[in-house]
Amino acid sequence: PEIDQWIMSQLHTLIKFVDECYEDYEPTKAARAISDFVQENLSNWYVRLCRRRFWKGEYAHDKIAAYQTLYTCLLTISKLSAPIAPFFMDKLYRDLTGSTQTEQFASVHLAEFPKFVENFVNKTLESKMQKAQTISSLVLSLRKKEMIKVRQPLQKVMIPVLDENQRVEIEAISELVKAEVNVKEIVLLDDDSGILVKQIKPNFKALGPRFGKDMGLISKEIQSFSADQINQLDKQGALDIVIAGNTVTLSLEDVEITSQDIEGWLVANSNGITVALDITISEELKNEGIARELVNRIQNIRKDSGFEVTDKIKVQIKRSGLLEEAILK
Repeated sequence: PEIDQWIMSQLHTLIKFVDECYEDYEPTKAARAISDFVQENLSNWYVRLCRRRFWKGEYAHDKIAAYQTLYTCLLTISKLSAPIAPFFMDKLYRDLTGSTQTEQFASVHLAEFPKFVENFVNKTLESKMQKAQTISSLVLSLRKKEMIKVRQPLQKVMIPVLDENQRVEIEAISELVKAEVNVKEIVLLDDDSGILVKQIKPNFKALGPRFGKDMGLISKEIQSFSADQINQLDKQGALDIVIAGNTVTLSLEDVEITSQDIEGWLVANSNGITVALDITISEELKNEGIARELVNRIQNIRKDSGFEVTDKIKVQIKRSGLLEEAILK
């Protein structure tokens, strides 16, 4: 599956980076990269998205692939982290290899350090998944801001695309994002559609050290940018302007680009991606949200009562007009 290919690509990108960090005597950078991989990519994304593969169905090819991929990641992490967390990683390594006998080394410190394999790396796939993570994170942060639970379905997310490549990548991961953030549709807008109006302001922390006494002139110029100039900087990542007869190149780090909120929508942006979330909840969406909340409550009671997911249960519900309407629909 594509998600297995993605996590293996991320793993080998990590192997290369960590090896370089150790070569340069930078263990802190290595530790942070390993931590980010385990928390953001392996736990928050791969394991969570594959949880049905781990517990559902027979021990067939798809389930075996999920378990073996996770095992490979954990075994590799034990070796990458061994120089900086020697005791815990040795315990993890021996727990992983003790029952499987995949390796015969008595300790992780006697095992071979992981080798980077170029063929495992797929930068296009990494880029797609990065966009899926960014879009999901932005939408979930907007839900949290408005205190709308993820179980409550919402109708639409609008995303302006900067170019055709970005459009193709987002279209490829749209179904995954819709499932993650619980929205019905994702609408991709041309960046010049005019629906989302971009705003720009100087980033004084970045401009100050670079331009010193000229910062005032540059910040004034930035605030007078046209929509075309803002779009060009956002697309290309750099823009040349003339200040006092000198050409100055501005980068995205020198400015903060945001989008104006639209009535009934919330807007957020990060890593060059802007999302607008429709927070209007129709009667149909409200009923679906109530039904999902009911399912969640039943599953929690099932869990607290010691029943397995596969056990059939009988449910009795007290009559309520709102609840009855949601269930029947």
